Amino acid sequence: MIVAEIHSLEGGCFCGAVRYRLKTPPMFVNCCHCRDCQRQTGSAFVINGVIEADRIELLKGKPEAVSMPTESGRPHDIYRCPECRIALWSDYGRRPMRFVRMSTLDDAAAFAPDAHIFTRSKLPWVRLSEDIPAFDIFYDMKTQWPADSLKRREALLGQGK
Repeated sequence: MIVAEIHSLEGGCFCGAVRYRLKTPPMFVNCCHCRDCQRQTGSAFVINGVIEADRIELLKGKPEAVSMPTESGRPHDIYRCPECRIALWSDYGRRPMRFVRMSTLDDAAAFAPDAHIFTRSKLPWVRLSEDIPAFDIFYDMKTQWPADSLKRREALLGQGK
């Protein structure tokens, strides 16, 4: 859900060593409350925008992939600035897709979450807005994602054939 008019989809790390531009808005934005995200960010949740990897254009610097263990055992690489170590995006073993940390955009308020996920591990003092769907674990993508985003995902994964 876009909540602000977007003039630029640029972002970067804290120190400025890595800058990027999203060529399009993300397909979907999740606010994840899982314990992995809480531990990896040192925060109550993380806001990730799901986007095709080739729609992230590096403008300056190059983030480094740091492999992280997960409860599921599936791969998870977090791409961090080599200088300030800020996480810019993740790759959860889905190489053509990235999960961009939306708060690294210059306009961090440009995108509100489309859904809250893994709320079963939400910290008890976090209050969720009733206008954003919330799910104990995950959701059915076919019912939650907009049709155009589903088409982008299908094209990316070769499911539209």
